[in-house]
Amino acid sequence: ACVKADILECILSGIMSVNGKKVLHMDRNPYYGGESSSITPLEELYKRFTLPDSPPESMGRGRDWNVDLIPKFLMANGQLVKMLLYTEVTRYLDFKVVEGSFVYKGGKIYKVPSTETEALASNLMGMFEKRRFRKFLVFVANFDENDPKTFEGVDPKTTTMRDVYKKFDLGQDVIDFTGHALALYRTDDYLDVPCLETINRIKLYSESLARYGKSPYLYPLYGLGELPQGFARLSAIYGGTYMLNKPVDEIVMEGGHVIGVKSEGEVARCKQLICDPSYIPDRVRKAGQVIRVICILSHPIKNTNDANSCQIIIPQNQVNRNSDIYVCMISYAHNVAAQGKYIAIVSTTVETSEPEAEIEPALELLEPIDQKFVAISDLYEPTDDGTESQVFASRSYDATTHFETTCNDIKDIYKRMTGSDFDFENMKRKQNDVFGEDEQ
Repeated sequence: ACVKADILECILSGIMSVNGKKVLHMDRNPYYGGESSSITPLEELYKRFTLPDSPPESMGRGRDWNVDLIPKFLMANGQLVKMLLYTEVTRYLDFKVVEGSFVYKGGKIYKVPSTETEALASNLMGMFEKRRFRKFLVFVANFDENDPKTFEGVDPKTTTMRDVYKKFDLGQDVIDFTGHALALYRTDDYLDVPCLETINRIKLYSESLARYGKSPYLYPLYGLGELPQGFARLSAIYGGTYMLNKPVDEIVMEGGHVIGVKSEGEVARCKQLICDPSYIPDRVRKAGQVIRVICILSHPIKNTNDANSCQIIIPQNQVNRNSDIYVCMISYAHNVAAQGKYIAIVSTTVETSEPEAEIEPALELLEPIDQKFVAISDLYEPTDDGTESQVFASRSYDATTHFETTCNDIKDIYKRMTGSDFDFENMKRKQNDVFGEDEQ
């Protein structure tokens, strides 16, 4: 297999190496991780966004900054953390729990209740609503798709989520907050499909929350750029080879399938190829755009209890949109900014010809902003499933602020490449063969 680098590709090359495949990993960039790298020093970020000035002295030392271009948190009990644990990549990383999750309602932000006590004290809903919501949460916690006794008249394969909400008599505000801040959907399409996935997403949220208590999210010290590097080390332990700064001149095809990659006059031969959409424009289609705005602040966000990290979700209904707006905030506490500085990244799916106006409600929550960096990226998805060509393209990063959708893509590519489902337990067994049981 021959692979090119983004965090998704780094994870896959690590997994494929553990599975005994011979992996060559090439990247045209001089650093690991492509889009998912962290930019340092701060001067580099100013250059990258072609700002005329260099950072003012008030921003502190340039090399104290590690700024993610694409903000994502990890769900504490989610798939990426499992991949990290099972592949032992956790030995290279330190994580901190994100201090709070907030949701926007009627122009204000409220803490997403993370315990029963918080739910009962929350101003998000009235007293009777709280009781109904509690009943709903108990139902979700006890729900087991293999045990019909827990269904309470709900059929996981046919009952829609809209009907489940009706059954518990939940009002629009609670539905907004449950679907968008707990189940983490970006739009309301989920309401009219069978409820099983939504129930599982809410379970994942509560199980992740139960692990650390403040919020269900984790974030690595020194930024997300640490993740691809961890998987790169894993790949190397299992005999994988990495080449950075390696331009790709051509993907060599023969009889409709890939046989190699040409770089600087040489061809590296391969049987399968994984890459991000930018390498194969003729095998992907544009599926929309995402706007991301990196904001540097000298203060925590108002009404977040001075949290040094948090997520804010603005459900689409609250601002007359089709998709949510996300704010991801981290700070000097994670070694990604100079002392006393905060980085808030706003992101959403573009819906109009004026994307900057679309994120205004989020920017208002962050005022005053010391410096903004605006990026509008095209989203691509593969048009070729790789069966014939053996070329497997990943999807571009969406606007969500967690890695669950990326992990679904990893599992999907894994299945297309190997013909079998990705099995966490199997990964664990292969690790034991190499490291021995004691080290686990």
